[in-house]
Amino acid sequence: MLFYFARHSIFFLTYTFYFSIFLSPEKLLVLTVATQETDGFHRFMQSANYFKFNVKVLGMGEEWKGGDVGRSIGGGQKVRLLKEAMDSLANQEDLVILFVDSYDLIFAGGPEEILRKFQQTNHKLVFAAEGIIWPDPRLAEKYPSVRSGKRFLNSGGIIGYAPYIQKIVNQWDLHDNDDDQLFYTKIYVDPLQRERLNMTLDHKCEIFQNLNGALDEVLLKFGTERVRVRNTVYNSLPAIIHGNVNTKVNVFFLFMSVKNGDSVKNVDLNQNHCHFLLFSLSNQEFPQVTVAIYIEQPTPFLPEFLERFLSLDYPKDKLNIFVHNSEVYHEKHIQKFWEENKDVFRSFKVVGPEENLTQGEARNMGMDLCRKDLSCDYYFSIDADVMLTNRQTLKLLIEQNRKIIGPLVTRHGKLWSNFWGALSLDGYYARSEDYIDIVQGKRVGVWNIPFMAHIYLITGQTLRNELKERNVFVLERLDPDMALCRKARDLTVQRERESPSPESFHMLRSRQGVFMYVTNRHEFGRLISTANYNTSHYNNDLWQIFENPLDWREKYIHPNYTRIFTDNLLEQPCPDVFWFPVLSEKACDELVNEMENYGSWSGGKHKDKRISGGYESVPTDDIHMKQIDFDKEWLHFIREFISPVTLKVFSGYYTKGYAIMNFVVKYTPNRQAYLRPHHDSSTFTINIALNNKGLDFQGGGCRFHRYNCSIESPRKGWSFMHPGRLTHLHEGLPTTNGTRYIAVSFVDP
Repeated sequence: MLFYFARHSIFFLTYTFYFSIFLSPEKLLVLTVATQETDGFHRFMQSANYFKFNVKVLGMGEEWKGGDVGRSIGGGQKVRLLKEAMDSLANQEDLVILFVDSYDLIFAGGPEEILRKFQQTNHKLVFAAEGIIWPDPRLAEKYPSVRSGKRFLNSGGIIGYAPYIQKIVNQWDLHDNDDDQLFYTKIYVDPLQRERLNMTLDHKCEIFQNLNGALDEVLLKFGTERVRVRNTVYNSLPAIIHGNVNTKVNVFFLFMSVKNGDSVKNVDLNQNHCHFLLFSLSNQEFPQVTVAIYIEQPTPFLPEFLERFLSLDYPKDKLNIFVHNSEVYHEKHIQKFWEENKDVFRSFKVVGPEENLTQGEARNMGMDLCRKDLSCDYYFSIDADVMLTNRQTLKLLIEQNRKIIGPLVTRHGKLWSNFWGALSLDGYYARSEDYIDIVQGKRVGVWNIPFMAHIYLITGQTLRNELKERNVFVLERLDPDMALCRKARDLTVQRERESPSPESFHMLRSRQGVFMYVTNRHEFGRLISTANYNTSHYNNDLWQIFENPLDWREKYIHPNYTRIFTDNLLEQPCPDVFWFPVLSEKACDELVNEMENYGSWSGGKHKDKRISGGYESVPTDDIHMKQIDFDKEWLHFIREFISPVTLKVFSGYYTKGYAIMNFVVKYTPNRQAYLRPHHDSSTFTINIALNNKGLDFQGGGCRFHRYNCSIESPRKGWSFMHPGRLTHLHEGLPTTNGTRYIAVSFVDP
């Protein structure tokens, strides 16, 4: 018995050793057909090079005559080219041929794995399998039944020994535009042929995974070394992923995962692209760019957007500016920007709301300016809701050397961004598994994506060649950005036959989607929210503290505010009276303008219907925040920016950040120049100076009686904060000339 087991063990080891040598990686040759070096072809070659496959490309540079296989039957040219290639390979009996598509296919495993799985089939010829029959459903009944797995043949993946590959392709005697899958199918469903060629299908997706009709089966399996695509139905790890029919876009995401599919933060998934080095060029050598700015809805912080755009580090004489503004509200902003910068740029064109253009028409117009100008190297489209914070953005995008690329921008504190990681089968949003990691910067690189909006760069050559259709932003039932991306993904290049006769003239079409990329290698900026922007106020951005808190803070909070906590930047001019910077110059000016625009100052009368009881014992000439519908925003300002200072200076006191009385006071010599001594009905009071002493008014200030201490030189944007009851009796000192404005809140009454 021991001899029996020993003998069979030796036989098994000998058998394994023999086949490990016979099926060595050097004996696997990958053949594919590609007549042009498209983005999809480059992606295929990247994955092949990553796994160290030996690849031979057939048909490069030939005219494609195989029809539009993405929309109808065709692809016979692939069989013809394979037949020609096998003439010189068929005599190598130990050579394994792997024939695959290239434009919509990637590798997820290496040669050793594929050879091992091929050996385990115990067949000489193996085709990919799928659950959907194409192109002739009538042949379904002729297919052999299978107990488990996919039943129908797919011609996008074939593996077999060279002599058997030759035997099947030698039967080809059809035309280039006949259907390759139908040809192979008719051979496979013939029982005699199936037996003679020792054929089978990869029923359980051990080698080939076709995504059409199987997206719900495919997940990513995260291992210790890298990510694998996993078929959850058959618990298999396919080594070849084929985005056939309408699933091509899903290969984008899977490629990112299987190529560098680990949790490493910094990855470059497109190493084969040559980068430009703009930073070493002189200004005269920079590419010429047409910049199109689109203002399609009322947009907060538009002057700040224009300022940031103007600060981009790029030679202005290399920029042609096109602005489409559809909003009458923003005409004053654009007019000011044009008057100040019309001579700064190479050219400057503005199209306003009077033209009544749709978004699609406007975007087509802007893109066409670059398309028609042969000196235009790049087209840079940016919507007004993109707040760029990186002055190098344009240079960094150009340096990536992609046909279409955008910088990653997101809404502050949210997962909302300017790209989609995946698409649903109907062409709308679907979240990819790595979307959150990319948005949060846990995975960093340049990412191939199916949809982008708001901001992107396109090469002029791409507009004049691949995207030369003048109406790329118009597609039924799709908004302009979705239409552009759909046309880029599904781009069909049309070429005429050489010397066509009137009788035989027709157009040849080949699918050649243009890849779109987004980069998160740098911080570029953010998207602002435009959804609830109310333009009925005088200074509407003041109301954006909830919708766009970061932009609100940058515009309206004093630039030295954070130094209160880092450098202890606050003063104590009187006992328990603290003085610190809080509002910016713009905040002060706009708050004053808002009150003057409202105009209904109280006049400093004792009778006051605005307050409980209708009587004010120490009245001021004021306007309440509630009167201009700014009370919710002001209370939020107190909680966000006053409460932290309160905790710092009144240790142990946690304010509720609540106030009933919030108002702007106006002091003038001829109306109300001063305020008699009084206590405030508050736990503590803030008093913010809204304009400059010496420039806007004379006199003024505040005197605290108990300490005989006066503050007579208030600083614009700085706030006093002092206890309200019991200890800090105070009065407003006379304003002798001009007009003094202060913002006051009685906090925690």
